[in-house]
Amino acid sequence: MRVAFLNPQGNFDRHDSYLTEHPDFGGQLVYVKEVALALAELGVDVDIITRRIDDPEWTGFEAALDHFDDQVDRVRIVRLDCGPAGFLAKEQLWPHLAELVDRTISFYGNELPDALTTHYADGAWMGVLMRRLTKLPFTFTGHSLGAQKLERLNATPENFEAIDQRFRFSRRIEAERAAMGDAGRIITSTRAERFEQYGHPLYRGAVDPADDRRFSIIPPGINERIFHADPGGDDLEFVQQLEQRAGDDSRPVVLASSRLDAKKNVAGFVDAWLSSSELRKRARLSLFVRGVDNPFSGIDRLRAEERQVLGPILARIESAGLRDQVIFVNAGSQRQLASAYRFFARRGSVFVLPSLHEPFGLAPIEAAACGLAVVATRHGGPVEVFAGGTGILVEPQDPANMADGMLEALSRQRELAEAAARMVQSKYTWSRTAQGYLEVLQQLVYSPDAPVQTEPGPLDASDRIVAWLQQQG
Repeated sequence: MRVAFLNPQGNFDRHDSYLTEHPDFGGQLVYVKEVALALAELGVDVDIITRRIDDPEWTGFEAALDHFDDQVDRVRIVRLDCGPAGFLAKEQLWPHLAELVDRTISFYGNELPDALTTHYADGAWMGVLMRRLTKLPFTFTGHSLGAQKLERLNATPENFEAIDQRFRFSRRIEAERAAMGDAGRIITSTRAERFEQYGHPLYRGAVDPADDRRFSIIPPGINERIFHADPGGDDLEFVQQLEQRAGDDSRPVVLASSRLDAKKNVAGFVDAWLSSSELRKRARLSLFVRGVDNPFSGIDRLRAEERQVLGPILARIESAGLRDQVIFVNAGSQRQLASAYRFFARRGSVFVLPSLHEPFGLAPIEAAACGLAVVATRHGGPVEVFAGGTGILVEPQDPANMADGMLEALSRQRELAEAAARMVQSKYTWSRTAQGYLEVLQQLVYSPDAPVQTEPGPLDASDRIVAWLQQQG
């Protein structure tokens, strides 16, 4: 079987370049890469279809064909020309997606893949167009849907036009609706994601989240080659740098390695630590900020959006006179990230996921595999992932509740860390994720029960969105 993953904005390369340096990168690229590699281990040939980029500011994406590893010959990165040569943010790709579909069909000629998987709204729209041109079945993995992001931006009928010009919600939500109707199966990480995201009023009529025939719950996993408790996998030079920064203070830390995005609520996490004298006595604070070793002196090297989030955080730490109680970590690779997790785990530390809402949350699972206890938001997927006493769930908008959760996790660190590590090994590996995908794809290819297709209308949900906004307010 050959499967094509459709990811127009996914800048994949064998070195994971720029993995956390742009909002379009990060977790989704890791997800697609690991599922592709794990499917290859199951005997599936995989192509990741993306856009070729020739840009001196974003090098490494010029080759038409590439691989993640010279030893893996079943997975190809296929980069096709589409639109202008340089890098484009995902919001700028919409006018060029039909061209990318045509390029994809031309690339395969008479040897089309057996099935497609699509990720996020732009990949999903490609899946819709591909299906109507080739009849190929596809799965839709939304990861994070547009309606929830629209809500977090506090959209109103008055400001919607300005918001839409930047984020293209009118196209994104209509594309998601079309994919929900045409996909052979919709894949979510948790049951909560299925009902909370796909049950949003803006998707009413596109899919019924209670229809078990349309959904498969397939959780993502961890890269077991990197995220594990064995210190033999450490980057020793990097660990020595951490030891120097930690100094003689051997206390544990409470740490966050979330992207510097307002919805990740890193500021709320820091405020919870600052507000509790007992917590500050028990543990230091660690913030993972990629791209700069010391943000107090090097914040200018970060993107404007990151500075906007981190600047006020640094000011509050400075104002409290606690600058020397913060350990910054600049992990430039997954191996360094895992090394840092293990370093802090040896000190009895706690990983914190303070997001206002998290559809799933892969980072705390990776941290748990390395020996950290976990405190996570009670909104979204972590409620299912860390059920049964394997982690502490907190209210991210309540600093006192977050601080109490961190204190409890510190007191029960070994118990929670061991329970979470067992849970990860039993449920959350990429081989299990790939097996779930393979079962779905085989069913779509060999026992198709395709949804009824309708001809796509204009890619514009603006009237639907404005009407819903008016009802809200």
